[in-house]
Amino acid sequence: MQDPMVERIQRNPKYQQLKATRSRFGWWLTILMLIVYYGYIGLIAFDKELLATPIGAGVTTLGIPLGLAVIVFTIVITGIYVRRANREFDALTRDILKDATK
Repeated sequence: MQDPMVERIQRNPKYQQLKATRSRFGWWLTILMLIVYYGYIGLIAFDKELLATPIGAGVTTLGIPLGLAVIVFTIVITGIYVRRANREFDALTRDILKDATK
């Protein structure tokens, strides 16, 4: 037996919109992250010479800033998701709950 409140929420068109939008956005970010991460791992596996290329006169190689870029990219897309969730998804959730409690 399901709670009537849950049924009202699930029937709400805003809830369906929230589910679809959040899911689609999450999948796009996941795909981007997988491309960046596995692209870096692919470079490690198949083009070590490129990553071993020295930068300037020091001992730092190209692999170090590329690895840091992967980490920064992860932080950035997390921030993008959080910002959209706080602005759009949370507002939709409030509307859905308000409609369900009427």
